[in-house]
Amino acid sequence: MNNKKILLVAALAAFAGAATAAPNFQRIATFPVLQNLPADRDPARSTVAEIIAASEDGRLLAYTDAEQKGIGFVDIADPASPKPAGFVALEGESTSIALTRTHALVAVVTSESFVKPSGHIAVVELKSRKVVAKCDLGGQPDSVTLDSTKGTLAVVIENERDEKLNKGAIPQQPSGWLSTFRLKKGVPDCKTRKDIALTGIAEIAADDAEPEFVKINSKGLAVVTLQENNHLALVDTRSGKLVRHFSAGTVDLKNVDSKRDGIIAPIDNLNAVKREPDAVAWLDDKRFVTANEGDYQGGSRSFSIFNLDGSVEYDSGSLLDHVAMQLGHYPEARSGAKGVEPEGVEVARFGKETLIFVGAERASLVYVFRDEGAGKAPLLLQVLPGPIAPEGLLAIPSRNLFVTASESDLGPGLVRSMVTVYRREEGASVYPTIESVRDTQNLPITWGALSGLTAGAAPNQLFGISDSAYSQSRIYAIDASWTPARITRAIAVSKGGKPVGYDLEGIARRGDGGFWLASEGNPEAKEPTQNWLIRTDAEGAVQEEIALPDNIARNAVRFGFEGVAVTGSGEDEAVWLAVQREWKDDPKGHAKILVYRPALKSWGVLHYPLDAVGGNGVWMGLSELTWAGDDSFIVIERDNQFGAGSFKRLYSFSVRDITPVIPGIGNVPVVKKQLLRDLEPAMAAPKGYVLDKLEGFTLDINGNAFAVTDNDGVDKASGETQFLRLGKLR
Repeated sequence: MNNKKILLVAALAAFAGAATAAPNFQRIATFPVLQNLPADRDPARSTVAEIIAASEDGRLLAYTDAEQKGIGFVDIADPASPKPAGFVALEGESTSIALTRTHALVAVVTSESFVKPSGHIAVVELKSRKVVAKCDLGGQPDSVTLDSTKGTLAVVIENERDEKLNKGAIPQQPSGWLSTFRLKKGVPDCKTRKDIALTGIAEIAADDAEPEFVKINSKGLAVVTLQENNHLALVDTRSGKLVRHFSAGTVDLKNVDSKRDGIIAPIDNLNAVKREPDAVAWLDDKRFVTANEGDYQGGSRSFSIFNLDGSVEYDSGSLLDHVAMQLGHYPEARSGAKGVEPEGVEVARFGKETLIFVGAERASLVYVFRDEGAGKAPLLLQVLPGPIAPEGLLAIPSRNLFVTASESDLGPGLVRSMVTVYRREEGASVYPTIESVRDTQNLPITWGALSGLTAGAAPNQLFGISDSAYSQSRIYAIDASWTPARITRAIAVSKGGKPVGYDLEGIARRGDGGFWLASEGNPEAKEPTQNWLIRTDAEGAVQEEIALPDNIARNAVRFGFEGVAVTGSGEDEAVWLAVQREWKDDPKGHAKILVYRPALKSWGVLHYPLDAVGGNGVWMGLSELTWAGDDSFIVIERDNQFGAGSFKRLYSFSVRDITPVIPGIGNVPVVKKQLLRDLEPAMAAPKGYVLDKLEGFTLDINGNAFAVTDNDGVDKASGETQFLRLGKLR
């Protein structure tokens, strides 16, 4: 296999097995659900697409929006160009949805309190977009599903617990149950409601069943997850009888990260972790799949395949966590809880293959597996980048489509809730763009928050760094001759033989193989930090920490060092530093370019003119500095915005005939910048939202350009990293 065409499955072969090269799902569109809000609603208020369904022809999507108390519709007649198709207000919080040929059936919560739960099924006519009927449920609904004939509707009545009462301990009455309805012409007949008790069966809080999710197979058999009870129930929806039930069991996890300490270290073992499944889907009439998110005392970070007798055919164990670690998507802040938190699961037949989709809420990933048949482990085919927290998963095999709905909305100016469309096509997967290999202990090399790049001594050899998203600083060796690029080694930055943490934002390789590192300070923080220029050897050992002189440092603000470059060697070595934004003593819209000469221990300063920007919290700054040969440098200049129309550009400037001045003495020269490339189109090409933090750039020794985004260590971010191959720059 040509290493230029290698796929994720090959890179992950150590634990995923072999896989074919094609077809693969590619992201083709991202639709912010904010676009669907009626004109009279405040766009600053959260809007959350959670559970999603499709019309019979797969051309119309409908999603729940509990925050806005309604449902939204999206026209995907052209799936690469989704369009808003209307919003319907409801009388409470929508939690789940299913579509018949003519109507949307929506679970609506109207509870007065936890002890007085209530809700109904709202029947929305698709043609008129109006609520035409309601069926009372007598409790708080959480999940709805239709059988294969669309003649039966099953509704989970959760009656969820108050997590603030007695630290969320169960039992907390009232208990939940499962309800079924018969449908006539796509509408439930309210009089046919049948309530099926689920109490008295679980080992945990038997008198307080909290069912979470339901799916029905072709035989009319429903599987119901009781998440907090760590239990599973099988119900015959035709007779309304409980057929069988069993514990979801426990898992022994090996090599996971179980400590929230700012370090991703898959070295812990956890024993007898309760699965506590959330979503469930049938693989066939004899097997089903659970996403084991956990919500009470467990959460095994895995998905499982169960047989009808309750036996476990397969459990993914630590696999999902490990894959997320290799892709830079691991949410370290959730290490002490449930890792990637598998929450959603979908199963569908595409051609001759049965595919399993597992959505990880905290990693913002969807894992795509192929069922290999009874008694065999499923095969990991690819991993899809989601927007933040993909909860609703929907396969539309008739159109070769897969759709996710994101339950996270970070608010104005940040990432909003989205519906994302993927299409299965021939060809290699385009995500990830960078991943890590396993170390000598066969464990993932963990990484994230790439904030700077520099070139190595060979073509396609690069080095990167991570910023303060992690408590220990690391330098990463990157082999860009592979697609995806490969992180082949992590070098701990150490001081006195012990790992140390900086806020590294810039890296430049020295002629002797060591590095200059730029650490951003924040003098405005509760515990102020300063900007450091750091010299290390090739193994990351700190040789020297250089602070700014007081006449520069006293004017610093929280937007500090962002890039570093080195020119010359020996007595002629000069270290150049880019400051992100203007400091107190800078003219408005001008950022400092500093130069430090180690042999003289002297400092000089230039000014870089930033592009003008508007208000409303939008700012412009520098994110990288790279020596381009002779007297020329390249910078990343960017704004702090997401999405189309944001500012992400490469500029060059020359210092020929410009002399940096001693800080505080004389007028500071202003460099003249020249646009090299607008990178916003390249960042929009993957069809997600344009990421805000384009932070790393370098030229390898052959002059090929590379850039990378910082994923913030998956903290209030999707975890997506885009590694851009820009070729030769003119």
